[in-house]
Amino acid sequence: MDIDPFQMERMQSLYWHLVDYDLSESGVTPMTIRELLGPSADAETFVQTALGYPLSEGSYEARANIAAWYPGATAENVSLTTGGSEANHLTLWTLLDRRDRLAFMLPNYLQGWGLGRHYGDATDTFKLKLRDGRWQLDLDQLERAVTKKTKVVMICNPNNPTGHVLSGDEMDAVIVAADRVGAWIVADEIYRGAEVDSEEASPTFWGRYDKVVVTSGLSKAFGMPGLRIGWTLGPQELIQQTWIRHDYTTLAPAMISDRLTAFAMDPVVRENIFARTRAIIRANLPHFEAWVRAQGDVFTYVRPVAGAIGYVKYDLPIGSAALVDRVRQERSVLLVPGDMFGIGKGIRYGFGFDIEHTMKGLARAEDLLTGRSPA
Repeated sequence: MDIDPFQMERMQSLYWHLVDYDLSESGVTPMTIRELLGPSADAETFVQTALGYPLSEGSYEARANIAAWYPGATAENVSLTTGGSEANHLTLWTLLDRRDRLAFMLPNYLQGWGLGRHYGDATDTFKLKLRDGRWQLDLDQLERAVTKKTKVVMICNPNNPTGHVLSGDEMDAVIVAADRVGAWIVADEIYRGAEVDSEEASPTFWGRYDKVVVTSGLSKAFGMPGLRIGWTLGPQELIQQTWIRHDYTTLAPAMISDRLTAFAMDPVVRENIFARTRAIIRANLPHFEAWVRAQGDVFTYVRPVAGAIGYVKYDLPIGSAALVDRVRQERSVLLVPGDMFGIGKGIRYGFGFDIEHTMKGLARAEDLLTGRSPA
């Protein structure tokens, strides 16, 4: 059975390690295990972990600590996966049949778009649009995209690549649209916890509607992508259905990753991790924004609400995929084009790593990105 190439992941996999400046990453500088454990934890207890098989769904401690982040959830509502991407995959594989349609928000991480076309009949889209200086959900498009054939409405909140967080009214609109046809809501909340200004995590869809599945993981807001831990949070019956598919994919998390997840998701440790992530974002973002402002009116930019990502629209006579490819080949700088999020002339910039290195990469590519380079 054919499946659409996942263009962004394929591009990053091919090139991130070959360029001088990888600005395609959307997380923050990864934590070390020592940094995660802190000065008080006994590292020897983790060193002595027997590397056997963990529970397929993850240990009770890891699942219970994850559940504590979601009001009213229990360990039975949680299943561990290999990254948030597997959580998305297993969820859509479980929910969609060949006659079903997926209503999918754009811009977005396009894994869901491709899986909707693969497991379902088709993927319909609705958009965030830039109006009055802010990103806003197009409610008319949402209504048209959600039909009686829609089985799942999928959103990314906080949003990748814009960093927008849906307002309470926008979240309610998504729920009303899904409820109108009895559809599930799948909320990819992988950037929740990486807020730019707030000390509170962005609102979750969990608990707002009875047919909600939340996917997330330790990669973005937590700064631990190397653990390859994600999770699916949903009604217990649905979670048990995802297990059937999980048995055909990765089966179980890694034992040491499970142990470290249980530690990281302790409520006190979790909030310390978020404080670190937010500190990185708040220290780095002013440098990135100063660079954006210095380029003049060739750029249109809205400050992200969450995430170490800035989405910048540009006014140049070249498509985003072609521009990013040229920047990679001629300046050895890797970025992600708007085309790979389902929108047009814009680029996602990651600013969550070493900011001096980031700024050097921007300076090297500036002439191409602003159109000041000779053709």
